[in-house]
Formats: sequence, structure tokens, C-alpha cells
Amino acid sequence: MTIPPRHFVDLWKLEAADLRAILDDAKARKAARLGWPKGQADPDAPAAGRTLAMIFEKNSTRTRFSFDAAMRQLGGDVIISNAHEMQLGRGEPIEDTARVLSRMVDAVMLRANDHEDVERLALASAVPVINGLSDRGHPCQIMADILTIEEHRGSVAGKTLAWVGDGNNVCASFIHAAPKLGFKLKIASPAIYHPDLVDLARAAEQQGQVLTTEDPREAVRGADVVITDTWVSMGDTDHDERLEALEPYQVDANLMALAAPSAVFLHCLPAHRGEEVTDDVIDGPASLIWDEAENRLHAQKSILAWCFGKI
Repeated sequence: MTIPPRHFVDLWKLEAADLRAILDDAKARKAARLGWPKGQADPDAPAAGRTLAMIFEKNSTRTRFSFDAAMRQLGGDVIISNAHEMQLGRGEPIEDTARVLSRMVDAVMLRANDHEDVERLALASAVPVINGLSDRGHPCQIMADILTIEEHRGSVAGKTLAWVGDGNNVCASFIHAAPKLGFKLKIASPAIYHPDLVDLARAAEQQGQVLTTEDPREAVRGADVVITDTWVSMGDTDHDERLEALEPYQVDANLMALAAPSAVFLHCLPAHRGEEVTDDVIDGPASLIWDEAENRLHAQKSILAWCFGKI
């Protein structure tokens, strides 16, 4: 009997125990590498002999470098392509791409325009598929964010996270994670850019503590973590409307002052300083953005190890 591949597409589809195992493995692997050269492989090399295909429909810095470095540190290899360099970019069905790549590589990471493409790729693939970002989720980023929070403030369970700004794909994955990892999520966004209603309903069904408001002060008050993201994402065409609607949601020192005294600040980057966040916050003592960026590498190593059945 063929064992179905372990896909990492949506956090809401995964078991809480698997997410916790990935986070614990990431902590252990990161700690074990302290002071090592970046290119040195982990002793157990769980990806030895394996190749990851990386397909990019969107530009990338952190996703591209972190997955590439992750596979090298796990003892594996990568093949990288932009979608426009492939027949996929000329209209080949994504299912055909999945069937071909399944015979040539051991896993596929897709950074996609449309979430449906990630789902279709996974349905047709005989090897694990990882969502490197889509318009409806960014699960790898959230795993890195949770890893960062727990490094500095202990278990995320029972903590209050405040999301301020656009109810975008990163916000969606935080909604997916809340019931699984036991944190409270307070989301402040303008009505026109609210989070996905299906995501909110699913979280409620799973007994997740996810609250929404249009008042950023209400969301941030007493929060342990304050999170924001760019107001205009790749593919958005309503630039001016977004800036006008989201201007009251800027994270500045006055807003951060409403959070808990030990609160930390996260931003997945790239940031538009002076728009969604001010310099004194993103460069201030509460900011963990550089640890957060580095932790994309460590979290994704363990996501890959889980996909390969090594966790």
C-alpha cells in the first residue's frame, strides 16, 4: 500500500501534535548548530540523497535563501526555477507538472500566486508539497514566528497575539494556527480589508480564541506580541485605497505602549518603514524581526524533515 505524501499546505489541516513536534525539532536543531559554519550539514542529515524542487511565481528573498540553506544543512540538494522559465508558465496544467516532478525530485516547494494552484499541485503529486506562500496562506512564516516567540517568551499557549493591519495571507495562517497551538489572537483591521470569513468560522468551530475589531488599540491592549505586515501585497492593485484605509493601523510607539510591558514586535519583512510601522518600533528593543527572519531557516528545516517522515 502506497503511503500518501506529507504535504505542508495549510496549518488548519495539520494535527497540533505535528506542529508541536516540528517546533520542538527546530529548537533542538538550531541550538545544536550554535557557532557552526552556515554550510555545515547536521550530523543526522535527514535529507541526504533527497532533492527539493523550488518553484517561484513571486519574487522572494527569505523563502528562497532559507529553503536552499535548509536543504543543504539537512544534507540534501535543491533545484530552483521561476515559473516563467518552465512549461508551467506557458500553460502546462499544474497536475502534469506535479506528475513529472514527482518522478524527479523528493519534494516540491511552490511560492504561488493562487492558493488553488498549491492545492492542485498537492493533489496530483506523489511527493510532499510545501506552501512557500500563496494568496491565502503563509504557513512557513507562522512556524518561524511561533519559534521566535517561544525562544524569547516561552510557550505560545495562553499568550495573546495582536495582528494590526490588512487581514492578509499571513493573518490567515495565524488564524489557522491559533486553535492548534492554544494562543489568543486579536485582529484589528478596517472592514474593507477584514480577514477571510471562512477562516474565522473554521477557527471558531475548532474552539480557537480569535477576536476581530476595527480598533487597533483594542487589539493591542495587553497583548504579548504585536504583529503587522505590509499594507500592499504582491498582486494588489488598489495601492492608494489601501494606504488611506490602513493609515490608522500604523504600529508606532504610542500603540506599542498599550501592549504588555514585555511585549515583542514581529514583521515578516520586507517592511515599508513609515507606513505600517515606524522606525522606532521596528528598530526598537521590542523588535525581534532579525531572529524572526533567521528562524525561517530553522523552522523550514524541521518542516522538511517532517515531510520526509523523519519527525
